[in-house]
Amino acid sequence: MLLVRGDHGAVRSGRIVEVEAYGGADDGASHARHGRTARNAAMFGAPGHAYVYGVYGMHTCLNVVCGPAGHASAVLIRAVEPMEGIAAMREARLGRADHEAPARAAARLADLPVARLAAGPGNVGAAFSIGRDDDGLDLLNPAGSLRLVIGGPAEGPIEVVAGPRVGVGYAGGESATRAWRFRALGSPALSGPR
Repeated sequence: MLLVRGDHGAVRSGRIVEVEAYGGADDGASHARHGRTARNAAMFGAPGHAYVYGVYGMHTCLNVVCGPAGHASAVLIRAVEPMEGIAAMREARLGRADHEAPARAAARLADLPVARLAAGPGNVGAAFSIGRDDDGLDLLNPAGSLRLVIGGPAEGPIEVVAGPRVGVGYAGGESATRAWRFRALGSPALSGPR
């Protein structure tokens, strides 16, 4: 699948190369583990909609709701391999780098390889200008400003590997060790740890 932001003439797009799955109340790593709240309400919505949340007051993360309405589950978009709108992605990342000195941030982003622009869930949010106002958005609407579309075939076969999710040790037990992180092996856009 491709993640696309914008419309004619101002499009940012890329191939999704890394995701993590999150369940409902039975998944100790899920935001839905304690039930429905104002923050996670979109996660209980219809499949194909966005569940967006903030992390540390600096990053915004995009999830795609994938369960039936009323049953929380979502897939976190961890990494996207940029395809078009590279300059706009750099500019969007620079706009989110306000915690750094502007000159230092600009120099760092100017030298950043294209594949690293949306490597990591916070970088996906920044590169695609995803904000809390995108929470609940229908990502399957072909006319939407942020949407998922079926992409053309990749160059050569893609091997997808599964492994444990990142940063969920606090969940304990099976929730901490489930192999619910999926990566397109060999993509230069994968987030860490690899």
